[in-house]
Amino acid sequence: MQVLEQSFLGLAQAAVPLTLPARLVCGPEAEGDWPVDRIRARLIHPSTRAELIQQTWHEVVRRSQVLGEPWGTVAVAMIAPALHRVLARTARPAQVERAELEQEGLTAVACALAGVAGAEGRVDWELCRAADRAVHRLVYAARRHARHEAHELDEHDVRIGRLTAASAGPANGEADETDELSVLAEAVRARVVDLAEARLIARTRMGGESMARLAAEHGVHVRRLYRHRAAAEAHLADHLRQQLRDE
Repeated sequence: MQVLEQSFLGLAQAAVPLTLPARLVCGPEAEGDWPVDRIRARLIHPSTRAELIQQTWHEVVRRSQVLGEPWGTVAVAMIAPALHRVLARTARPAQVERAELEQEGLTAVACALAGVAGAEGRVDWELCRAADRAVHRLVYAARRHARHEAHELDEHDVRIGRLTAASAGPANGEADETDELSVLAEAVRARVVDLAEARLIARTRMGGESMARLAAEHGVHVRRLYRHRAAAEAHLADHLRQQLRDE
C-alpha cells in the first residue's frame, strides 16, 4: 500500500497534476478542478453528502474503465483509507504478514472495479466489501493451515518420541528412558542434522521456547522456521528408522 500511495501522490503532485472537477464532491456551485488527493480527502470527510460521494465514485470508475491507467491506480488508491480500516480491525495471525493482507485487499479491489460500473448502491462500499471478503478468506485459510500443521507436528512428535525411545533401548529392565539430547548429538556427529538444526529442535521441543520468538531472533519468518524444523526432524526420523532396521 505504501507503493500505491506514493504513486497516487505522485500523480496528484506532479507539475501537471491529475485532477477531477471539484463539483463532483462539492456540488454544482464549485468551480475548477482539484488534484485527486484533494478529491479523496473530501470524499472521506464526514460532511460530504452520500450522493456526491456516489457521483464521484462513478466518475472515477468510468475513467478507470474507459481511459485505463493512471485512473486504475487512482480508483484503487481512493479506497485505501477504507482498506486501512479493514486491516486495522482484522485479527491477523502471526504467520500472515501485513503486506500479504494488503496485497490481497488491493487485488480484490482492482478485480471488483470491473463489476461496479453500473452499480446502483454505494460503489465505495462494494469495493470495501470485496476487500474485506478477500482479507478474511486469507486469514481463514492461514488459520486452517496452521491447525493442520499443528496436527501434523503433534503426530510427528509422537513418532519422534517412539523412535528415540526405541533407539535408546531399555535401561536395567526398567521403563525406557529416552535421552533426546544424546540422540541429537549422535545425529549431529553422523551429519544427519547440523548443529543449528539440533539446537532448534532442542530449544523448541525440549526447552519449550517459542518459535515466534526464535524467528524474530534470527530475523526470519516463523513459517520458514517451522518448515526448517520439520525438514530437520524428517531427516532425523529417517536416520532413526534406518538404525532400527540395522539392529
